[in-house]
Amino acid sequence: MPKMEIIKRPIERVGSDIKKAAWSSVIESLAILILGILFIAWPDMMVKIISYVVGIFFIVKGAFQIINYFVEKGQNDFFNNGLLMGVVSALIGIAALVMGEDIANIFRIVVGIFIIYESLVRINTAIKLNAAGIGIWKYILLLSVIILVLGVFVTFNDVTTVIGWMMIVSGLIGIIGDTLFIQQVNNVVDKLTK
Repeated sequence: MPKMEIIKRPIERVGSDIKKAAWSSVIESLAILILGILFIAWPDMMVKIISYVVGIFFIVKGAFQIINYFVEKGQNDFFNNGLLMGVVSALIGIAALVMGEDIANIFRIVVGIFIIYESLVRINTAIKLNAAGIGIWKYILLLSVIILVLGVFVTFNDVTTVIGWMMIVSGLIGIIGDTLFIQQVNNVVDKLTK
């Protein structure tokens, strides 16, 4: 198997960077899970409240990514898309705050697209794990495809309670998949650096 090179990153930082990204994914899955629970518990009343929560969440997440991009000198890392993701997250947050109750349909589509995006990132990770010879790639791929299907369902379905259940399932699967990955980070780093 050909040796993979780590571009512009010292070897000792690789494991830390991978774990940080994986924990960020766990937190995002947890947020989706919590939003799903809220949709089921109070489907009518929570639309307005959730639009504000989502707005603030995306603005804070976007601001953190933008600040982190410049603090960690992300502009020097060819593969760092933190600035772009930060700006998009902040714009989504501002739209959620401005549109209030009308955001419900847009929110459903945005959450669905975000779930689809997260599943594609996980599918990409599974492909890389397979290339590195890490055995858990099959489980990560399976969970990622399930999340992809749920994301498509959330994007195109208009029943609030069903969307809540899909978000809960998607969040749980994301947390399980990312936890499996985090447990294998040392193996991944070893395979990538040998």
